Amino acid sequence: MSPDPLILAIDNGTQSVRALLFDTHGNLVGKGKQEIEPYFSEQPGWAEQHPEYFWGNVGKACQLLWENSSAAPDRVAGITVTTQRGTVINLDADGKPLRPAIIWLDQRHARVTGPVKGPWGWFFKLARLENTIHRFREKTQANWIEQNQPEIWHKTRHFLLLSGYLNYRLTGQFRDSTGSQVGYLPFDYRRHQWARPRDFKWQTMPVTRDMLPELVEPSETLGNLTTEAAHHLGLPVGLPVIAAASDKACEILGSGGLTPDVGCMSYGTTATINTTSERYVEPIRLMPPYPSALPGRYSAEVMIYRGFWMVSWFKREFGLREQRIAEQRDIEPEALFDELVNSVPAGSMGLMLQPYWSPGVRQPGPEAKGSIIGFGDVHTRAHMYRAILEGLAYALREGKEKIEKRSGVKIRTLRVAGGGSQSDAAMQLTADVFGLPAERPHTYETSGLGAAIDASVGLGLHPDFPTAVAAMTRVGDIFYPKPETRALYERLYSEVYLQMYPRLQPLYQKIRDITGYPK
Repeated sequence: MSPDPLILAIDNGTQSVRALLFDTHGNLVGKGKQEIEPYFSEQPGWAEQHPEYFWGNVGKACQLLWENSSAAPDRVAGITVTTQRGTVINLDADGKPLRPAIIWLDQRHARVTGPVKGPWGWFFKLARLENTIHRFREKTQANWIEQNQPEIWHKTRHFLLLSGYLNYRLTGQFRDSTGSQVGYLPFDYRRHQWARPRDFKWQTMPVTRDMLPELVEPSETLGNLTTEAAHHLGLPVGLPVIAAASDKACEILGSGGLTPDVGCMSYGTTATINTTSERYVEPIRLMPPYPSALPGRYSAEVMIYRGFWMVSWFKREFGLREQRIAEQRDIEPEALFDELVNSVPAGSMGLMLQPYWSPGVRQPGPEAKGSIIGFGDVHTRAHMYRAILEGLAYALREGKEKIEKRSGVKIRTLRVAGGGSQSDAAMQLTADVFGLPAERPHTYETSGLGAAIDASVGLGLHPDFPTAVAAMTRVGDIFYPKPETRALYERLYSEVYLQMYPRLQPLYQKIRDITGYPK
């Protein structure tokens, strides 16, 4: 009897590249993790990384996988890729990088001169969307490159997301998944295709259709592993490469989120709450739902930019004691940080945090800043740490209510993934703030698992997505809300948190006018 086939999922995140082997039951049977430098910065606010650096670390992650796994490479039935969103790469006619990739964390802005011309410009003016479109044009990386590095843009023949670049390196073909197209590109989020010729997006950027890859849906075949790529990954030549989706979309699928009544939360560098739907539902007006890892489905998402980045910031600035004790005891520092959270009562003795460390396009507005209010002489760093977690949960609950209002469907349960989900204290706090059960998937590697589910269907290892999800996903720990704590959070959320931004917004605008920050 031959052993079960395996799927290799490559997950190129912001902090690491992981090579993950899954079986058809969703078990993680092998893992190679290569830490990476998220970016380098030659100017304030810039975030860049060399494309070859990513590809090189994919090889290193696979090398670590084969060193640490007893599984043989010849058991691999196919390969799939999921990556960070919004990172763009310029290639020349020979497929060689022309400049470093601009990472999704990059803060540079292009110059915007005048409104969009023609009927679209009139429409945006009448709909009072000029500021939103202005922000879109500012943040479009292609505009900045054309303005500041015209010689680079002139040589650009292929303009790809990181997913498209890695799929090109694997197959030699310029093809990518519709499920990965999240960023400042001329993509039609309703039809899951490149925008029609008359779409306004073509007027707002110098990208042309021939620069963009051919798109296929998740679970379709992108190509086959080239000889060079097979050697790089330690795999047989010719293996099929199957389209997956972006890391957040795959995380939802790997959490088992198939319906709009399941709220899938990600406690990662960016904190998000999503639901999957067959309907096109904008969670915030004119902010489109992103493509799902399920073909033809939509993911309504509310994002807290730099969400759990704040947790990392706290640990770096105030958590040296816990990290040193953890090293001495040879334990994970997260256990000590959970003790820190649990050492103070729910509600952090009135310390309230609004997590707008980075401004938004529409909600919050571009002038928004982070705030902590309610300080008193009783407060310690433990109160601050708990307040950060509570503030993130409040913000995501607000996102949940926006999605429910727009979709007309109540979210009845939460699936929480990402690095922050490994904290029991954060999971319990989340259940209490939302007043809903918070479920942790059976594996931490939910993005990789979601990609593997796409591949399992594409390879015919499972006949369809409901079967694959039923076989490969399951719930691990469940955290139920505590009635007394839930009641406390309900009052703090409705009577304090929801009042913070409307009352502070005029002051944020004054700060912006006086200091110029944030731009």
